[in-house]
Amino acid sequence: MSAIADETQWMDATEQAQLVRDGKVTPLELLNAALERADKLNPSINALTYRWDDDARADASALPDDAAMPFRGVPFILKDLNAALKGKPISNGNIALKNANYTSTYTTDHVKRFIRAGLVIFGRGSSPEFGSLPTTEPEAWGPTRSPWDTSRIAGGSSGGSSAAVAAGIVPAAHATDGGGSIRIPSACCGLVGLKVSQGRITAAPMRDETNLGVEHVVTRTVRDCAALLDATHGPGVGDRVIAPPPTRPYLSEIGAPVGKLRIGFLDHRPLEGDIDHECVEGVHIVAKQLEQLGHSVEAAWPSALEDASFPPRFTAIWGTNMSVACETTATMLGREVTADDFELVNWTMAQYAKNTSSTTYASAILATSYYRRAVQQWWADGWDILVTPTVSRVPLKVGQFANDPKDPMKSMKDAGDFVAFTAAYNTSGQPAISLPLHWTPEGVPIGIQLVAAYGREDLLLQLASQLEVAMPWSHRRPAMKDLSLLN
Repeated sequence: MSAIADETQWMDATEQAQLVRDGKVTPLELLNAALERADKLNPSINALTYRWDDDARADASALPDDAAMPFRGVPFILKDLNAALKGKPISNGNIALKNANYTSTYTTDHVKRFIRAGLVIFGRGSSPEFGSLPTTEPEAWGPTRSPWDTSRIAGGSSGGSSAAVAAGIVPAAHATDGGGSIRIPSACCGLVGLKVSQGRITAAPMRDETNLGVEHVVTRTVRDCAALLDATHGPGVGDRVIAPPPTRPYLSEIGAPVGKLRIGFLDHRPLEGDIDHECVEGVHIVAKQLEQLGHSVEAAWPSALEDASFPPRFTAIWGTNMSVACETTATMLGREVTADDFELVNWTMAQYAKNTSSTTYASAILATSYYRRAVQQWWADGWDILVTPTVSRVPLKVGQFANDPKDPMKSMKDAGDFVAFTAAYNTSGQPAISLPLHWTPEGVPIGIQLVAAYGREDLLLQLASQLEVAMPWSHRRPAMKDLSLLN
């Protein structure tokens, strides 16, 4: 690769932006370096779906010299799910939209904020169809692979974005989280992944802040996570949920003093099921480190997490979201859709939702309101942070979530086993962050999740930056032989 592509590969977005401000590189040079890395590395991991290199070069060349752009010239990708950018293709991981070469007719408020921050968007990171699974293996695009071990999944649903960041193609990328879809691929790819509080970032103009999903980014450093949140947080017109504003910039939390926190940890699944030893070991190592940092740490967790009625209620809402996604796809295509337009598991969930009464769905929504309050009560009772594994397994091998015609819901059942620790906080609306704090002997990353009270991203970022210093990960790189990084 060229010298600039090599030199900037492992710089975070903050450092790349500083190069531009100092006049050491131009936005176009940074972009061309990212495009060069994409050409070389993407064939090994299949992280990217669409690219618009020429348009991005024009955007980079035309960027105003604006000090108000904190990330002026930094190359960036959007997740191939819901992140509409007018005139640019999007598939939502769906084969019918891909084949139709569907292009967005508007730009979301969140994407506009990325652009105002000076980010240069040149393409999309792959997503499973409608973001429904914790792996990125859509039939439309094929599997995305972890840069750390290309036989393993990159996680999902923000797997394309995460693999691209972990491989050093871009320093940060857009991601979304409806049941763990920022945190899960961050865990699989050794990244920082913050699921923000419900209502922290607007979902305008077409999505609803009261649903399960939120949006943010995946990054390699905590400071990038904070600075990108500073650039994008806040409500939009008509938002129904608005998180309380921070008292100071999130970037100010990086390295800020952390008082003695009351921290609980959960080292087993709250409901029935196994968990891999490495995931348990990671929690214990982090708990011990937190004690050494002066925090009060003990085995404790919200008893509401043991409510066995929660998973089927979450599934009822998830299935309804799939049904809505199918109907939205029909509108985008301008025609009626059939089972042939969708993957088996999503079509099956959509049909299940259509055969479910509105009363059943309303009851599930009501039950989640009780659940949300019951989970949050633990923090209201005086706890500051909960520590858990991000996922219950070492990242799985590619192909283990494949659709099974004999059992259409098998991949969703397998998903429930893999992601036992994340979905609760999409329902409760709380912020949670996955950090790459443990590694298997083979060098596979194991994510550890930290959960704070609603609206307390500031506390999460303080503690995450403290752990980043105490248990650093920036020196780690994916295996060169897997990514063909040798010049």
